[in-house]
Amino acid sequence: QVQLVESGGGLVQEGGSLRLSCAASGSILSINAMGWYRQAPGKQRELVASITSGASTNYADSVKGRFTISRDNAKNTVDLQMNSLKPEDTAVYYCNARIRPYRGSYYYDHWGQGTQVTVSS
Repeated sequence: QVQLVESGGGLVQEGGSLRLSCAASGSILSINAMGWYRQAPGKQRELVASITSGASTNYADSVKGRFTISRDNAKNTVDLQMNSLKPEDTAVYYCNARIRPYRGSYYYDHWGQGTQVTVSS
């Protein structure tokens, strides 16, 4: 089995910072891309940031310059540093990883359970 566990969510005032962490564990041969998505009430899930195993990154326009994604390939973790938070950032944040398991030939998308981020004005 593969598990993704997020941590670091919480309540923060506008302009504050939070750091989200996600750890992947289980039957993992390799991980391709990892990323963070979010879903606000009444809205579709959207990509916040992603990072490849080679450290190539991609960000949503709404978070560029404020959020930074990073990963540790040896530890199978991915972090999201969120600065200058806005009320519009309020959402459930989900960790995603594209993982090839042992004894497997394909990569599969895995999702964490989500962590709530609430930014108050």
